[in-house]
Amino acid sequence: VHSHMTNTRLTDPEVLEARYPVRLRRFEIRSGSGGQGQFAGGDGMVREFEFLQPMSVSLLTSRRAKPPFGMQGGQPGCPGTNTLIRSGQRQVLEGCCQFTVLPGDRLEIQTPGGGGFGIPPTGSNS
Repeated sequence: VHSHMTNTRLTDPEVLEARYPVRLRRFEIRSGSGGQGQFAGGDGMVREFEFLQPMSVSLLTSRRAKPPFGMQGGQPGCPGTNTLIRSGQRQVLEGCCQFTVLPGDRLEIQTPGGGGFGIPPTGSNS
């Protein structure tokens, strides 16, 4: 089965779990991942999938090695991460990779935060 699970197509958890042998354990905003600036970059997301049967997984993600850049003096956003969690052990994955999962394995995907725009105001906590 080939499916696109991208940031721009946020498949509803109910649809995902009904169509595929996975359980969505976490689906939340990645607070603080956007870069600072006069206009802060948007925060990324965290999604954690638990696999219910053996599967082959392919990831094609970007902004893992280099963070999203800021503009006009804004700070970069946080880079994304992909982590396989198996038997309590965490293995950081490359941005583009293919691997096999077993029942109970989990995949945590943290999407990058956007870069900030403009010089951050002085004396602010934002």
